[in-house]
Amino acid sequence: MAISWVVLRHAVPFRRISRRCIFSNSISTHSRKTQIDQPLYISPVDAEPLHRYRQGGYHPVTLGEYLKSGRYKVLHKLGWGGYSTVWAARDQREDIYVAVKISIAEMDNCGETRELQTLKKLASHHPPLKHTVHMLDTFDLNGPNGSHNCLVYELLGPNIPDTIDTHFPQGRLPRKLAKIIAKQSLLGLDGLHQQNIIHGGRSLSLEHFETFSYNIDLHTRNLAFTIPCIDNVTEEQFTEMLGKPDIGYVRRTDGTDLEPGIPEYIVRPSSHRTHSWKFSQSIKIIDFGESFVQTTIPQTLHTPLTVQAPEVIFQDHIDYRVDLWSMGCMVRQLFELFVGQPPFDSFLITPTILVGQMQEIASDDLPERWHAIRETMKGDNDEPPDTTAPNLQQWLEELYFDAPQSPDLTREDVARLGQIIGSLLLFEPSARASAKQVLEDPWFDE
Repeated sequence: MAISWVVLRHAVPFRRISRRCIFSNSISTHSRKTQIDQPLYISPVDAEPLHRYRQGGYHPVTLGEYLKSGRYKVLHKLGWGGYSTVWAARDQREDIYVAVKISIAEMDNCGETRELQTLKKLASHHPPLKHTVHMLDTFDLNGPNGSHNCLVYELLGPNIPDTIDTHFPQGRLPRKLAKIIAKQSLLGLDGLHQQNIIHGGRSLSLEHFETFSYNIDLHTRNLAFTIPCIDNVTEEQFTEMLGKPDIGYVRRTDGTDLEPGIPEYIVRPSSHRTHSWKFSQSIKIIDFGESFVQTTIPQTLHTPLTVQAPEVIFQDHIDYRVDLWSMGCMVRQLFELFVGQPPFDSFLITPTILVGQMQEIASDDLPERWHAIRETMKGDNDEPPDTTAPNLQQWLEELYFDAPQSPDLTREDVARLGQIIGSLLLFEPSARASAKQVLEDPWFDE
C-alpha cells in the first residue's frame, strides 16, 4: 500500500514512530552502496552495518572479552551509532557496571575529539555536575581495524522517549514528572554553560541506542534516567536484567572465510523493555559528540534540520545560545514532555519551509542581517509566512486541549509554559532567556 506524506502545519495529530520501524531495514544485512548490490557479509541480527567493519571502522567485539589489560569485561551490547558501538561491561578493579563506548578507528572525526575534550573538562569539575553523565575513564584499543578511542561512562537507565513508549503509551508524561525532567535538564544545561560548555548536537542518523543511550543532540533522547545502584548483583543477574544476548553469526555470501577485522557475530542491542527498571526521578544530559567549549567554536553543527537554531541555518556566529533554542523547541524537553508533539514538521522539510515555520512561531522578527540570505533561500513555490496562523500560545492550547488524551495541565499551566518557551524561541540569540533565568520561574516548583 502506498503511503504519501503531507506536511501539515497546525494541530497535527501526533504519531509516535517506533525506532524499530525506522531501522527495520538496517544495513547489517546489506551494503549501503546501492539497493541492488549483493551484500558481501550477512547476519540474521539487525544491527550496525557490517561493511563498516573495515580499516578505520568499527572494532569487532566478543562477549566475555576483556578490555584495557583485563579491566573491563564485556557483558552485553547497549547500542551502536554511525561512529561507535556501546557495550555494558564490568569494571573488575572498581567492581561496578559501566558503559564502554568504542569509537571507529578513523581519527579525523573532529566530533569525537571535541567530545573527549568536553568530557575531560567536565571530569575535572569538583563536585561533578549532578545532571550530566559522568565519564569515568578513557583508553585506546588497538585492533585489526586500527586504533580506537574508548570512553567509559557511568551506567544510566532508559532515555525519555523509551520511558514514554514503555510506561505512557498515550504519548505524554504526567505533569509532575514532566516538570521534574524539564527543571533538571535546565539545571544540567545551566551547569554546562557555567563551565563554558555548549552541548551543540549530533545528527539523528544511526545514533539511536535501545537503552542506556549515549547518543544524539540536545533533545529528549539525550536525557536519561539514573537507576538505583546495581553493582552488587552478579554478572549473571545483570545479564538477565538486560535480557539474554541475541547474537547472529556473520558469514560471507561467497562462502569464504571471514577476514580478521570482521566480527564472528554481531549482537542485538539490549532493550530496557526486557526488565522493569525501577528508575529514579533524576535526569542526566548524555552524549557530547557535537559539544564544544566556548574557546573552540566549530564552523557548523550537524544537528537535524528541524531542530537547528536559526543562527546555524543562516551561518551566523554560534555560541551557547544554540542550546537555548534547542530547549525551546522541545523535540527536546518542553514541547515533547508536555504537549506530545514537536513545534516544527519533520517530513519533507527544507530550510526554506523550516524558516517559514519559525517565522510563524518565533516571538520576534527575523533579524535584518539575515534578510539577504532568506531571499536566496526562496524558490518559485515559496510562500510567505501565514499571518492567519495561530500564535505560539494558541498553537499550544490547540495541541494540548484538542488532543484525545485527558488534560493534566490547566490553561494557566499552558499559558505559563507558552511564556517560558516564547522566551527561548527568539530569532535573536542575545535576546533568549538563559537556562538560569528560566529556572527562576516559580512555575517549576509549584
